[in-house]
Amino acid sequence: MARAHLDPHVDDRPVAAARDASEVPDAFDVPDEDLPRHVAIIMDGNRRWAREAGKDEAEGHAAGVEAIRPIIRHAVRRGIRALSLFAFSSENWSRSPEEVEILLGLLEMAIRDETPELREQGVQIRLLGRMEELPTATRESIESALAETAGGDRLMLNVAFNYSGRHEIVDAARRCVADGLAADQIDEEAIDSRLYTVGLPPLDLLIRTGREHRISNFLIWQAQYAELYFTDLLWPDFGPAALDAALVEFASRHRRFGR
Repeated sequence: MARAHLDPHVDDRPVAAARDASEVPDAFDVPDEDLPRHVAIIMDGNRRWAREAGKDEAEGHAAGVEAIRPIIRHAVRRGIRALSLFAFSSENWSRSPEEVEILLGLLEMAIRDETPELREQGVQIRLLGRMEELPTATRESIESALAETAGGDRLMLNVAFNYSGRHEIVDAARRCVADGLAADQIDEEAIDSRLYTVGLPPLDLLIRTGREHRISNFLIWQAQYAELYFTDLLWPDFGPAALDAALVEFASRHRRFGR
């Protein structure tokens, strides 16, 4: 787990939310078969949340980390099979050294502190991204969490860290070449089976907080037929009720899959 995604192109222009948390019904009565199996979240808005609350950016990032815990618990409660969180993009290395250090420190601390509870909840942690490029301490914390939660069978928690959707596709293509595939053998199935997300259910619902309407290079292959949900809520304010609002909206949509 980590603090919310820092999109290098984010500005402060407000846009309309798809549906806000106040519209969640008193009783959550969405049938299990109408719920998404795989939910992804672009956790945007930590810095704006801090500014609007009169706090510094580090406090906003810390609040973003704290917001992850109840979302994971609620995803387990709702029976979601996979939850993918955009924690740190490859572009985020261009942030100031001080901010990058804060983000890496928060990630390492969160993983270390939360792993025991995640293991008890039956959560399996997976990393999406180029782990080999991470600092040693951060990589070791992630590897430890991966090993300790490997037996989790209730929720696959996928932390996208040092992640880029384009890099993921490039890496999959490189694996095709490394595996000796001829050019005419490289098709969608060959790429799909070599993505970071291999073994996960198809992506059903992609949520973005923070008043922006774009997916910012996140799961761009997997989002082919995902339902998109945008909310004005800044990430630290996105709680279980807001997640329920997104699930209710998802259940109300008729998915055509190109038909």
